[in-house]
Amino acid sequence: MPIFEYTALNANGKTIRDIVDADSAPAARQKLRASRIYPVSIKEVYDTDSRQGTRITEWLRPFSNRVSQGELSVMTRQLATLLGAGFPLVSALNTLIPQTRSAVLKRTIAQIKDSIEEGSSFAAALGQYPETFSDIYVNMVGSGESSGTLELVLNRLADITERQQAISQSVRSAMAYPLLMLFVGTLILVFLLTYIVPSITAIFTDMDQALPLPTRVLISSSDFLKNAWWIILIGLVAVFMVGRHVKKTDKGGYAFDRLALRLPMLGPLKTKLAVARFSRTLGSLLENGVSLMAALGIVKNIVGNRLIGDAIENAALNVEKGGSLAASLETANVLPHISIQMIQVGENSGELEAMLGKIADIYENEVEATVSSMTALLEPLIILFMGIVVGFIVLSICLPIFEMNQMIG
Repeated sequence: MPIFEYTALNANGKTIRDIVDADSAPAARQKLRASRIYPVSIKEVYDTDSRQGTRITEWLRPFSNRVSQGELSVMTRQLATLLGAGFPLVSALNTLIPQTRSAVLKRTIAQIKDSIEEGSSFAAALGQYPETFSDIYVNMVGSGESSGTLELVLNRLADITERQQAISQSVRSAMAYPLLMLFVGTLILVFLLTYIVPSITAIFTDMDQALPLPTRVLISSSDFLKNAWWIILIGLVAVFMVGRHVKKTDKGGYAFDRLALRLPMLGPLKTKLAVARFSRTLGSLLENGVSLMAALGIVKNIVGNRLIGDAIENAALNVEKGGSLAASLETANVLPHISIQMIQVGENSGELEAMLGKIADIYENEVEATVSSMTALLEPLIILFMGIVVGFIVLSICLPIFEMNQMIG
């Protein structure tokens, strides 16, 4: 049913802003007037039936229903602020609706508010939208509700989301320039090989003499790229599609994740990212009253690597039998030894949550340092590669000219 956002005057002449669900705009106006609310303006926010059924194709629906981490973080922080100011939960959600820009998130908040008004808990209402609110989010909210610290939990959730978003943004920003250089350099090389080189090497094809090997290689490469570029394109697309399909299988996914951890530079980076995410999330869950077993069951799905996820799952089984978390993780031999030592210190001292926070701080800083060093190394490597290719092109063109000069001389 369509959802409408409205601005109206109540019986006391006070301006109010809210949403209402109705079959159409006239029906929404009639529904409001029946409640002695007089609409000034009304606009449709989201149509849960027709728009999803007709305007959004099935394969695009997961993308259209996705809420960004930035939007979720802002909403969480605003909700925590409103609760801290003394707003009841339903009133706080009602205040958030007109301030939310995302139509999907606006609709979700409205439906969560309706569920709470019908008697559902906040955590249960959030759990109905797993594509927007993760298990971590729902469990921490549930702990905050039961302990009466919902405002504190929401602030911590906002901190976690903002920190993870900042790390992702720093990685993307650091890699943007090298990738741009690689993309522009590739375009320049393709332009040279398909347009410039053929016009120059056409002179040599009319010569009745054997061309040097580099020149023949250059001419063959140029002809192949110019005449069969579509084969390369189809090959790249096929490799991408096959790789994506294989990665979704169990064996293929494990093979990809194992390879990712063993790559010279990317392997340590992915490990540090996984450790930082694991430590930050586990520490926050434990601080908010989630049991260790339940917390381990949640974090195993967010580390981004199946091998590390299996190590956490096996550690949870050993902890359930009375074993130590640090000893169980050390058996898997996938996490850095220093992180396991710090976890062991935290277990022995009874301050596991604080130690996990320190581990997350350490590895988040190491991720930024690793990315900086990688980008500092990538830039000269790309320039060197471009120089070698351009040098080969120049040499391949100049060699026949030198031979012609020797023959004339």
